[in-house]
Amino acid sequence: MATLASGLLDPINGDVWTREFAGHLLERAGFGGTPDEIAHLAAMTPDDAVDFMLAGGDTSSLPPFEHSGVWDATLKDFPPSRPAATELAERTGEAMGVRVKPSGARPLQPVTDRFFYWLRATVLETRRLGFWWMDRMVRSPHPLQEKMTLFWHGHFATSEEKLRDYRKIQLQLDTLRDGSLGNFRDLLTAVSKDPAMLVFLDASHNVKGAPNENFGREVMELFTMGVGNYTEADIREAARAFTGWGNDDLTFVIDPDKHDDGEKRFLGQTGNFDGDDILRIILDQDQTALYIASKIYRFFVRDDLSPAMAADLGALLRKHDYALKPFLRILFLSQDFYSPASVATHIKSPTELLISTYRKLGLDGLPGVPDPYTVGKTLGQILLYPPTVAGWGEGRAWITPGLLFERGNFAQSVLFPDMINFVDPNLNPGGEVRRVNNNINAGMEITAATLEEGASDSMAQGIQEAFNTRYASLQGWQQAMRRVKPIPRSPAQFSLSEMVRDADAKTTSDAVDALSDRFLRVPLDDPARAAIVDLLNEELGTETLAEADSYLEYPLRLAAHGIMSAPQYQLA
Repeated sequence: MATLASGLLDPINGDVWTREFAGHLLERAGFGGTPDEIAHLAAMTPDDAVDFMLAGGDTSSLPPFEHSGVWDATLKDFPPSRPAATELAERTGEAMGVRVKPSGARPLQPVTDRFFYWLRATVLETRRLGFWWMDRMVRSPHPLQEKMTLFWHGHFATSEEKLRDYRKIQLQLDTLRDGSLGNFRDLLTAVSKDPAMLVFLDASHNVKGAPNENFGREVMELFTMGVGNYTEADIREAARAFTGWGNDDLTFVIDPDKHDDGEKRFLGQTGNFDGDDILRIILDQDQTALYIASKIYRFFVRDDLSPAMAADLGALLRKHDYALKPFLRILFLSQDFYSPASVATHIKSPTELLISTYRKLGLDGLPGVPDPYTVGKTLGQILLYPPTVAGWGEGRAWITPGLLFERGNFAQSVLFPDMINFVDPNLNPGGEVRRVNNNINAGMEITAATLEEGASDSMAQGIQEAFNTRYASLQGWQQAMRRVKPIPRSPAQFSLSEMVRDADAKTTSDAVDALSDRFLRVPLDDPARAAIVDLLNEELGTETLAEADSYLEYPLRLAAHGIMSAPQYQLA
């Protein structure tokens, strides 16, 4: 591979363009790909290859998200808590479209059941939405669009855990994807008016006379300028300018009665500012371009970034008035992007690990086994559930000895899916709900069935309940699981035997090299390679693949597991 200097934004020349560089571009500007896809890029000039990634293919045939039909208009003003739901029902006679029983036991039970139904249904539907998005990442002919959407999801982080409405998350995903490669100025404005962001950062509590500073703080600290480039007074004044911003379900609205139209002083400027003015002033700051450009650089290139390089990147983004494609084009063509400091130095996030695995296998969709939600939870990244408004940590934060072991387990579950013991996690509500369900099915009365485990039936006698929370949780799960559409649960379909044949491999050494070339950006060290070749020799009983052609697949999967468990597999 040609060696290029780090820190230079000058473009590489076509005479140094190699297959390795093409693979690097596909890995970083997408999620990696098959040897044929790498060869396709390698046959182009660097300019054409980068333009190919920026333009992408036609995505119109990708399947849209298919709703289960779990939501209806009665859930629009969903209570913030179970006590709020039952208190509303006691006060008004109904909540969420469900009336209090006029007589009989547990008059508030239907309302409580309804509350837990939506809590469960939106969680399950959000998992389906996450599955759909990852499936789109695997399928999409425009991987850079999905890679940028993933970047913005971590940048403008909101979580279903607080939103409790998968529809708002889907709307935000659409907003992020539509603006992913457009202009940051437009994207910031769109996200600032996005219902998911408005709810997540408590816009409804930001009113004239009592401003809530959540969004005003985060828009500067996390979304645009970074810590230390504004004052507490700037936060207060920004919050005043955003008063009155809110949402009517999925629609952005401004309530003039809640907006503070007084004079504000923000970042050295004075005026009767509203939220749009605040965003305009923020975008006029050199620091904003530097902050955003630096974060994009660290996501696509490497963590190490000098102050001088950061300043150059910020100036570049400002020069293009925050247009992202021209900025990325220069980045992806730069000598710095292909320098040794940048190539194969990025630790894949859990999502990148999953998607790159499936794209390198040449799959045309996301397998349901292993379950992507469960894998993401184990490895530390559940899409649509960022841990904080700051999103996820990157780089070495993804790797510990335990997590490296679990990443190897993921590879094993792809290569050797356990369909005998697989249980759909969407159909597993947890031990407590199962215990109550078993008690009810055994004929126990509701109160007795829901007592703490080990309590005697006599303890339930005489208890008068307006509702039973554990029973409501059970009913919520039952109703949600009946209505939410199932996730497809097929394992990955692929043939490593065909892959090594297509690579014209003749010996076990050839086979290991072919698999390593497909899966790794960094070669195995000699001892590791030799150990995997020895393993394959032992399993096949020969070094010659033709002699073992009728039983290649299982031994090749063992060899692939060794490769995919190596530290090198974690790098892009």
